[in-house]
Amino acid sequence: MAKTYRIGTRTSPLALKQVEEILLALRRIYPDFHPVRNLVLPGSTHDISNGVKARIIGIDTCGDEDKITPISEMEGTDFFTREIDKALLGGEIDFAVHSAKDLPDMLREGLIIVAQTRPIDPYDALISKNSLKLAELPYRARIGTSSVRRKTQLSRYRKDFIIVDIRGNIEERLEKIESDNLDAIVIAACALVRLGLEDRITERLPFEILKPHPLQGALAIVARVGDSGLHSLLLTIDSREAVVS
Repeated sequence: MAKTYRIGTRTSPLALKQVEEILLALRRIYPDFHPVRNLVLPGSTHDISNGVKARIIGIDTCGDEDKITPISEMEGTDFFTREIDKALLGGEIDFAVHSAKDLPDMLREGLIIVAQTRPIDPYDALISKNSLKLAELPYRARIGTSSVRRKTQLSRYRKDFIIVDIRGNIEERLEKIESDNLDAIVIAACALVRLGLEDRITERLPFEILKPHPLQGALAIVARVGDSGLHSLLLTIDSREAVVS
């Protein structure tokens, strides 16, 4: 009988693409690897290898439902993981896939980061009206972003910028350029790459202007402490030099 692991994830298009990335990474370790061809959607089941399957469990978090609270007030908390953590500790799922930078500063007791992937495209990306680069934006340009890090560094680069707090998934943030009358937004380039929206990038901002979060572009897999069989499977795709389990 095939073993089926239940993968917990947020339900945004980006979160599902991140799960697809993990499934592909797991399947590459087997000689009979072939790409995932059917869509990764909540409720869907996918082969990892002979005798091992994965079922996708979509979970809406407070961070998905609350689109008013500024991200700057929730950085370092479990704003985007709380409900998934509860499902994991309650045995409703077997492991969870997260953007590594969305994890809280301290995981709940009983949980562990089993694997972390290498970052892809760690730059912050500017998406602007009329394809203007950061240095070309008009005086007192309105720029939408979310994190304190980006707000601080953008204001340091040009004090005339008006920084506007924005929330929502990637597609919703892109729409805010028009709906909120913004001159530009700044979001993670890796998110646009994963969603096939790389052509929307006006400019990848140099690190000397915007230094990214150290985990930007990396994915993290969280599981329960002590599940050694599952840990052995997931450790095959871990990119860290040393893992304490």
